[in-house]
Amino acid sequence: MDMEAAAAGGGAGLTAWQAAALSGAAGWVWAASYFDLTRRTRSLAQPWVTRHVHAETPAILRFQRMQHRLLDNFFSVLSCVVSVPFYTGFLPLLFWSGHGKLARQMTLLMAFSDYLGNVVKDIVSAPRPCSPPVRRVTATQDEKEHAMEYGLPSSHALMTVCLMGYMLHYVLSNGACDSFMITAGLSLAFLQVLLIGIARVYLGMHSLTDVIAGICLGVVILAFWLVVDDHVDAFVVSGQNVTFFWASLSLLLCFAYPEPEFPTPSFEFHTAFTGVAFGIVYGVQQTYSRFHGPDAALILSQQLPLLTYVGRVLVGIPIILAVKSCSKALSKWLLPVMCSTLGVPIVSSCYVPALKTPGSSSSKSSDPRQAGYLQKVFSLFPRKAYDVDTGIRFVQYAGLAWSVVDLVPVIFTYLNL
Repeated sequence: MDMEAAAAGGGAGLTAWQAAALSGAAGWVWAASYFDLTRRTRSLAQPWVTRHVHAETPAILRFQRMQHRLLDNFFSVLSCVVSVPFYTGFLPLLFWSGHGKLARQMTLLMAFSDYLGNVVKDIVSAPRPCSPPVRRVTATQDEKEHAMEYGLPSSHALMTVCLMGYMLHYVLSNGACDSFMITAGLSLAFLQVLLIGIARVYLGMHSLTDVIAGICLGVVILAFWLVVDDHVDAFVVSGQNVTFFWASLSLLLCFAYPEPEFPTPSFEFHTAFTGVAFGIVYGVQQTYSRFHGPDAALILSQQLPLLTYVGRVLVGIPIILAVKSCSKALSKWLLPVMCSTLGVPIVSSCYVPALKTPGSSSSKSSDPRQAGYLQKVFSLFPRKAYDVDTGIRFVQYAGLAWSVVDLVPVIFTYLNL
């Protein structure tokens, strides 16, 4: 579908669609809290999943008898392909290579699949395979954080299905491919998913049930995304009220996220991905015609030779990391001040030491005499005190993503890169 035609087709009634979507999300937040849907769903799903995970322990132990140092290293490196550091490096490189649509869709699809996967994790709150006796290999800090999450579904399996599936769809849809290339692409995607599934079991991170659930959920999400991707992209690049709608949706998604049985890093991962999605949407909305349209220079073309692209990478990566650091520092100072001024009660789990204890200034902001209009609005949602770290994390990753598609391309033009 042509981009302009898609935008024109979606323009009619767009405001009504936005209102319906936001109202539906807000209604879900209220209904889930009022009817205690998370606890009810967990009481049905958790015992069944836990029983299957424990029953698979002997099979995992037999599989891990083939352990070898080379296999440990191979599967640990393979698991990094769908880690946060991988996306931090891969997605900017994709944007700067001229494949803007693929980069936008990959970013939004990863954010969408990460959110749904983590929602299911924390709703079910099912354990990972017991360690010991299962040997759990966590070679990187990223893996150690993932090990603190619940088990079902396997995020690595889910994200691999979405990542490989959409890349294969994009290549086959935008190039002349014969039957050999199609077969090779399908085989490569299948092999990658298979190896990731094996890796998660071998490393002691998941049971077979977790992996199968991740693959199945990934297939469902990918199938849905292939139906809506052109409409989503048309909305992002030329829709109405895009920034306001996406900011409102991001806020509602934070409130719609279920509370797990015990705290895990899953919500932090979702917040980071949601911030990245917002930063990309905002930046592309501002600079699409200048940097990200169909006429953007493609890597290995005369307009963007390999040496120039390498220059982009060497200049761009340090800049986006610096922007992320500055965004974090600015939001750590600004967000608590804003919340205090507006009378919104806040706490901090790690970023703001003064707000960690009940006796900090956050307790003062919960005084009814100091409550502002915004606090009355937030009181409609299930939580009474809000973790300011969520906002800080969102802003820093939104700043990083914005710099990828807005600030850094501007610098490229000044440097003739």
